[in-house]
Amino acid sequence: MTSQRLAKKSLQTRLALAYAAGFYAAGVFVLVFVAVPLASIDAAVPQGRPAASAITAGESGISLPQLLAGSAVALVFLIPVALALGWFVAGRFLRPLRAITATARIISAGNLHRRLDLGEPADELTELGHTLDGLFARLQASFDAQRHFVANASHELRTPLAGLRTLLEVALADTGADTDSLRSACQEALALGGHQERLVQALLALATSERGVARRDTLDLARIVVGVLASRRDQATEKGVDLAEHLTPAVTAGDPGLMESLVANLIDNAIRHNRADGWVKVTTQTSGTRVALTVTNSGPVIPDDQIQRLFQPFQRLAPDRHGHRDGYGLGLAIVNAVAQAHDATLTTSTRPEGGLSITVQFAHASLPSHP
Repeated sequence: MTSQRLAKKSLQTRLALAYAAGFYAAGVFVLVFVAVPLASIDAAVPQGRPAASAITAGESGISLPQLLAGSAVALVFLIPVALALGWFVAGRFLRPLRAITATARIISAGNLHRRLDLGEPADELTELGHTLDGLFARLQASFDAQRHFVANASHELRTPLAGLRTLLEVALADTGADTDSLRSACQEALALGGHQERLVQALLALATSERGVARRDTLDLARIVVGVLASRRDQATEKGVDLAEHLTPAVTAGDPGLMESLVANLIDNAIRHNRADGWVKVTTQTSGTRVALTVTNSGPVIPDDQIQRLFQPFQRLAPDRHGHRDGYGLGLAIVNAVAQAHDATLTTSTRPEGGLSITVQFAHASLPSHP
C-alpha cells in the first residue's frame, strides 16, 4: 500500500515539475520578449539626445535598469507560482486515475456490481474507465453464470446418483435375490452410470463452449454439416425422422471443434424433439459478408414466450422431458455459448404447425489459397 502511494505521489510530482517547467518557461519568454526590445531601443538612442519616449521632468516612470531588476524579481516569484499551478493541474488530470484505483480495490468476486462511471470529459483515462467497466460487466456475467451452472449441475447429478444408490440398496437388502435379479440390478446400474457419463460429457462440452475460442481456422460449415448428418442418419431412421439438406459453401472462421459441437447439438435437438413422421431440414448459405446455418424441424407447438428459456442450461419445455435419457437440457445452451464465443447472431422462430427454425449467422471468411 505504501509503495503504491509513493508511486502515485511520484507520478503527480513528476507531472507537477513538468507543468511547472512549462509555466516558468512561458513566463521567462514573456519577460524576455518585453525586456529585450526595450534594451535594444535604449541602445539605439544617441548619447546626448533624448529618446522620443523619454520621460519629462516631473513625470514618474520606470527606467530600463529598473525594468530588468523587476523582471528578475518576477522570475524568482514565478517559481513557486509555477510549482503550485503544476501541482494543481497534475492533480486534476490524475483524479480519474485515483477513482479507477479506489474502485478497483473495492471490486472483488463478491462485489462485481460496482462500476467506475467516470463520465466527462472524454479523454484517454475515461476511455480506460469505460473499458474496465465493460470488463467488470463481463466478469459479473461470467460469475453469475458459473454460480447458476453449478447449482443446476449439482441438482441434475443428484437425481441419477440417488437413483443408483437406491437401486443398489434394494438389491443388497433382498436376501433371496437370485442371479437374474442381481444381473438385472447391475444392468440398471450400468444404464444409470451411462446416463451420468453422458451428462458429464455434456457439461464438459458446455464449459468448453463458454470458455471461448482458443483457435480460429477457416472452415466450411457445409462440410461440417455433411459429416454430422452422416453420423445421425441411423438415429433419425429409428425415430422415423427424415433428414434433408440444402447445402451451399458457407466459409467462416472459428474453432473446428466448437463449430462441430454447435452443428451436432442443433441437429440432435431437431431429431430428439420431433414426431415419429417428422422431418429435419438443414441449409447453409452465404449472403454478403455473412454466412448462415439454418436447422428447421417439425415437432410439437412451442409457445413464443418459452423460446429464450430453452437456451438456458437444464431448461426443458415440458416436465415429462425431464426424465428423457437422451436429453439433458444442455443442447441449445451449448449452441448459444458457441455462437456467443464466435460473435455470431442466433435467431430462433417457432412454426405455427409445430417445431422450430434456428439460424446462426457468422462472419464470412475466404478460404486459404493452396499452391
